[in-house]
Amino acid sequence: MKKISKSRKILFITVLLVLSLFVFNSCRKEKAAEGASSGKELVIWTYDSFNSEWGPGPDVASIFEEKTGVKIIWVSPGDAGEIVSKLLLEGKDSGADIILGVDQNLAPRVLDSGLLEAYRPAGAENIFSELVLDAGFRLTPFDYSYFAIVYDSEKLPVPPKSLEELTAPHFRQSLILLDPRTSSPGLGFFGWVKEVYGPGWQDYWRRLRPSILTVAEGWSSGYGLFTRGEAPMVLSYTTSPAYHLEYEDTEQYKAAIFTNGHPLQIEVAGLLAAAKNKDNAKRFLDFMLSPDFQSIIPLTNWMYPVTDIPLPTSFRINPKSDKPLLPDPVSEAELNEWAALMR
Repeated sequence: MKKISKSRKILFITVLLVLSLFVFNSCRKEKAAEGASSGKELVIWTYDSFNSEWGPGPDVASIFEEKTGVKIIWVSPGDAGEIVSKLLLEGKDSGADIILGVDQNLAPRVLDSGLLEAYRPAGAENIFSELVLDAGFRLTPFDYSYFAIVYDSEKLPVPPKSLEELTAPHFRQSLILLDPRTSSPGLGFFGWVKEVYGPGWQDYWRRLRPSILTVAEGWSSGYGLFTRGEAPMVLSYTTSPAYHLEYEDTEQYKAAIFTNGHPLQIEVAGLLAAAKNKDNAKRFLDFMLSPDFQSIIPLTNWMYPVTDIPLPTSFRINPKSDKPLLPDPVSEAELNEWAALMR
């Protein structure tokens, strides 16, 4: 075997060292780039209307990025019920940092999953105390309103005054409802019926069926059908009329106040324990309770802020109920029974 000269051996070792340093530095730069990229991102799962062009999402993302340099990546699998189903299916592998837009009806399913991490945001002391769903702050409120039947007063001069009146023969095929399996307002309406009728809720749905034109999958599609004139009534919120006053300068659309009372909806956000951008997620939850975020909510999500800030003048048209309700959650078995009943 040929012997390698000393000089060639030194040259060989030198080349190896240079190559090793090059590879090491390249890897370090790639990791740094990855870290820089992830350090500037935040993945938030929310319902589709929140991140629509008219929803809060664009303004929230713009202001948050301006203040922090962090870019929000919105993921909108559908309405709130669909988001929860997808999250529970994917679990720790969901890739989400924050889930935003769950309400008190869906909250137990998310809390029971063990997927959330407790974090009390800065400014939590300013939240109206009656809106705090979880004392441990695995879920933090960001807005609220009341479910109501919104109606077109030009097509329906005399609206119903109770859930029972909705079943009257003259309201045949006049109502657009939302599916409680996929929509948080739909689930809220189901809870409303249960709260008022108790064990007799099935009989109520049988009486209500002739009044229903359709059951839409989510709020966006249902309200879209309503504004296109498909039916004179739709399930929405007591805050919906303010939208039409603010942007259409009309008081044509109103929320009917029922003698049964109106269910409260509290929307919340939570930090995922498996979040890859946990520091950014905590910064967002802090931001969520700031005046910058809270002041966006009324004129984009058409809900009330959870802290004491001035409301737009258009909110004067929103009616108030003297019977706020907080119904018990609806069970999976009851949802299945409802589905069979409505087929």
